Amino acid sequence: MKRKGAIQAFMDMTDEERNRAVAKYDREFIADEARPLTPAERRLWQRAVRKRGRPVQGRGAQVISVSIEKGLLEQADALAKRKRITRAKLIARGLRAVLAAEGLIAS
Repeated sequence: MKRKGAIQAFMDMTDEERNRAVAKYDREFIADEARPLTPAERRLWQRAVRKRGRPVQGRGAQVISVSIEKGLLEQADALAKRKRITRAKLIARGLRAVLAAEGLIAS
């Protein structure tokens, strides 16, 4: 049997049960009852607030603004979609190919 989620369990309570469950949040100043996080709570907190975005690869990423002719961009986006990669990854592949062809990096 599938385990109920916390939200569904809360919604399945009677009105009286829900009122009792949330009564602790009706008090005004509860900061006096605060305590340091346990190691498990700290891990959960850090997971919740961790930095989102592109994973760091190499020396990290730099956001840039580049003008590209619209038709070329449409073709690039179509290829990226077919290859199931991001536009950024497609552009990076292209830059690496050009740099390798010029002998500036190892292919």
